Amino acid sequence: MIVLAVLRHDQRLADMAGGNNVSESTVRRWRDELIALLAAQAPCLDRALKRVAKQGGEVVLIDGTLIPTRRRTGKADRQNYSGEYRHHGLHFLAVTDEKGRLIWISAARPGRTHDITAARHDHILAHLRAAGLGALADLGFRGLDNDARDPVIVTGCRPRPA
Repeated sequence: MIVLAVLRHDQRLADMAGGNNVSESTVRRWRDELIALLAAQAPCLDRALKRVAKQGGEVVLIDGTLIPTRRRTGKADRQNYSGEYRHHGLHFLAVTDEKGRLIWISAARPGRTHDITAARHDHILAHLRAAGLGALADLGFRGLDNDARDPVIVTGCRPRPA
């Protein structure tokens, strides 16, 4: 329960340790063990996409999101500041099936990470082509798939100025 409070409510390790008569390093170790356990249970992107294709799906939905966090002190936390949302946080990519059910979520990245950068880092395009699926995405992914003859990722287009 202590680790869940740390993860869910962004509680400081020292505060949770002191209130529960354990050391801060013990809470840190518990947190790291739980994160490793949860990560081991998460499906890999290629397996998740192949499962969608096997079930008859044709497209997936991709979007990036910022999970807000508290601002920590120091220069190291500046990378977690998102200029788009004007808030500190962690960036995640989420892939859902046609009905909006979550099938995969990326690892946490600094809040300043753009959607297209995260998609390139995770090789989303290659995984989609390997699974034979298409994707619908917002304007944050425009330019990721430049293959005009066989597009895999379909995004909207920006309106032209009048």
